[in-house]
Amino acid sequence: MFHRRLILGILFLLTCCTSCNVFTRILKSTDNDLKYEVAMDYYDRKDYNKALQLFDLLQNTFRNTPKGEFIAYRTAMCYYLTNDFEIAGYYFNKFINGYPFSKDAELAAFMNAYCTYMTSPISSLDQENTKKAITQFENFIEQYPQSDSLARAQELLNDLNSKLEEKDYDICMLYYRMSNYNAAITSFENLLKKYPNTKHREEILSEMAITYYDYAENSIPEKQKERYEACIERCNTLTYLFPDSPYLKKAQAVANKARKKLENIH
Repeated sequence: MFHRRLILGILFLLTCCTSCNVFTRILKSTDNDLKYEVAMDYYDRKDYNKALQLFDLLQNTFRNTPKGEFIAYRTAMCYYLTNDFEIAGYYFNKFINGYPFSKDAELAAFMNAYCTYMTSPISSLDQENTKKAITQFENFIEQYPQSDSLARAQELLNDLNSKLEEKDYDICMLYYRMSNYNAAITSFENLLKKYPNTKHREEILSEMAITYYDYAENSIPEKQKERYEACIERCNTLTYLFPDSPYLKKAQAVANKARKKLENIH
């Protein structure tokens, strides 16, 4: 009761006195229970900067206690709620390791992965954090198969995999535009194996037909026949799978040219 009255008195002072002076007195106070209650009040009032300063002072004092568990989780949440996702992820991971049996461990595991997801860059940049987030979400799904967050985790995981797919596709197109025929074809083949349901499938088949034709045109005579045939084969696959594809007309024109070339190869 005494602590409750004291806390209420402090909170009253927060509204009546110079906030900076009061906060400084609290920081210097030796009453850690008071600091804890005031820190939680700052957190509830969304003053995350002041809450973090107090949490930082209290972490060692209350480590491995119920109050320490609250402090550790809310420290991570303070950084998350101020959009400092990299630091938030670090503290969510620290919370998981420090309090693996906490009722908040499941949510912390999801938030750890989500914070990494939020640091994943656009597909044209390095995808290290994208791969890291994928691993974290896969671990979350495996560890908490009954979680209420499972559908959201799978949705975010799909989004991350799509980003890696776009990265691979960008690389394919770079080789394609550079007329690096062998690298382009190898990259296209690998992308189709890795992402058989890619949204770029019909476009890739068309580009492969064109690339094989250009590859044949720039090949030694001994290699031309098989590359013209590969051009025609990719066009036939595109025709069979996507008979209404907007890429079909261009691919078929190239395949017809390849057939005429083959007529002159003995």
